[in-house]
Amino acid sequence: MKSIEFINVKKSIKNKEILKNISVKLECGKIYGFFGRNGSGKTMLFRAVCGLIKPTSGEIHINGKTLHKDMSFPENVGVIIESPGFWEYYTGFKNLKLLASIKRKISDEQIRSSIERVGLNPDDDRVFKKYSLGMKQRLAIAQAIMEEPDLLILDEPTNALDEQGINLVRKILLEEKKRGTTILIASHNKEDIELLSDVKFRMNDGRLEQFNG
Repeated sequence: MKSIEFINVKKSIKNKEILKNISVKLECGKIYGFFGRNGSGKTMLFRAVCGLIKPTSGEIHINGKTLHKDMSFPENVGVIIESPGFWEYYTGFKNLKLLASIKRKISDEQIRSSIERVGLNPDDDRVFKKYSLGMKQRLAIAQAIMEEPDLLILDEPTNALDEQGINLVRKILLEEKKRGTTILIASHNKEDIELLSDVKFRMNDGRLEQFNG
């Protein structure tokens, strides 16, 4: 993962411009924080870089390849955007095992390790439906990191977590950065952005600006 580059990216839905002429280059191995109120465009920007939506105009380049031309999605990415979808009547481990079966890149032990890393028990026989909101968020973090992605895209990663959970997620993100992962996080918790980010951006009405405060 060398870089992510947005070149004049715009996105309009029903004649409303959601992303407005975004041009920025993000280098690998850093944490980029995105701060802004609801509806400012953060989630749409993350959907765009994941390949989940196609820009109305402009291009997104990832490691020299163009989204929707050379590839449909980033090649090695972990994602949390909005509420993650899991199978309600499967355990946490079985949920992640099913997701891991898509690429078949990791072993059961690596899945177990990821679950333990977020403070959950891989042998817990409770089904996902019985999880608390904080446990569900921890499992979402585990699925995002379990395949050691080059790129992590996390929309509100500390949502629903208590102080212990927030500190654990921050620790994990710094560990992932040390591994060389490029991390994009959006958070209402300004402290997350301040503590974690190498570079900070503010989204405002679909426009992106870097800030130091």
